[in-house]
Amino acid sequence: MSTRRSTRSSTGAGKQQTLSFKHKVTKAIQTGKEGYKSPSRAKEYIPEPSPEPASSKVATKLFQQQHESEEEEAAETPTSSDDEQQQQAAPAAAVQAQPDADAARAEKISDREIERYWNGIEASREAKAVHKKHTQDLTTGEKVLRYFDVSSQYGPCVGIARLKRWQRAQRLGLNPPVEVLAVLLKEEAKGNTDIEKAHMDELLNSAAVGSVGV
Repeated sequence: MSTRRSTRSSTGAGKQQTLSFKHKVTKAIQTGKEGYKSPSRAKEYIPEPSPEPASSKVATKLFQQQHESEEEEAAETPTSSDDEQQQQAAPAAAVQAQPDADAARAEKISDREIERYWNGIEASREAKAVHKKHTQDLTTGEKVLRYFDVSSQYGPCVGIARLKRWQRAQRLGLNPPVEVLAVLLKEEAKGNTDIEKAHMDELLNSAAVGSVGV
């Protein structure tokens, strides 16, 4: 009778065989890191400046030439000539001559013309009796001047002399009445220096003095 050999391993019963990982790898495995280089080792890239275009160089050269030519012309041109000085002096002389011309025109105004001027103002008023009541003790010249004081189209009357206010309005082209200037010149010729202050200015000054006394 033949005996059968067991094909079971000589290892003891109940023990399991273990796998061995000690074999060699014959095929190379690419990990994707072969082309990676450290940033610290990489060569720093510094872009080279782009060349200046030829058109820019031409424009810069033309600008320099133009600037040099302007400086040469400025050096050769005189600062002021006799003709320019005369042209500048002409307007100044005209401004100085204007008050004299206005005064000469005002001196030709008679008292009758001043009276006619004031009668025209009274005729244009609607409440004639009221205005006549408040101005009955005043001369015609004072009536004309007080009416000029309250005429706002010629600028404020407080803090400025009547003559200067008239001249200022004339320079601004507001055409103040020449009769007002005639009254002022006639009163100054009489030695009345108080005529220069506007009536409104006197009222404000008196009110200010009265408030201080209280």
